Amino acid sequence: MSTVLSTEIIVPAVIAFVIGWAIYRKTDVFGSFVEGAKEGLRSAVSILPALCFLMTAIGMLRQSGFLEAVTGFVAPAAEKLGFPAEIIPLAVLRPFSGSGALGYYEELFQSVVPGSFAEKTASVLMGGSETTFYTLAVYYGAVGIKNSRNTVPAALFADFSAAVLSVFFVNLFLQR
Repeated sequence: MSTVLSTEIIVPAVIAFVIGWAIYRKTDVFGSFVEGAKEGLRSAVSILPALCFLMTAIGMLRQSGFLEAVTGFVAPAAEKLGFPAEIIPLAVLRPFSGSGALGYYEELFQSVVPGSFAEKTASVLMGGSETTFYTLAVYYGAVGIKNSRNTVPAALFADFSAAVLSVFFVNLFLQR
């Protein structure tokens, strides 16, 4: 059985099961759906200002030359430690924006040698790190948390660790 065929069967079967279970339990399926949709829209509206701010800040970072300045400043020390200078902007951008990081990631693939250390490290970094500020804006904004306390420093430390460990693990497992 192919994946497409099984998906064609599984998705309608799950939907039918949910509707059947709701009917069995005498639940108002339409009313429950409408209430869930209202709650989802309220959440979306509540996080919209934070998302607008993040998207604006990402655009400003990319267009202002900030990433290039950070790369130029950090590159000599990073290269001495074995960190490819090409992925410094990716490591800086990733905690702020998944789409911004993905755009830079695609540009990086156009400019480096396929299968190179920088390309492999960037791939591991993309898979091993999180869009910290986007995630905080969405989840904390949805539940109304104003004071993030230790979340931001801990998450940024995790992002830094992901960058360092991506170099380590590419060296350990993929550079042969």
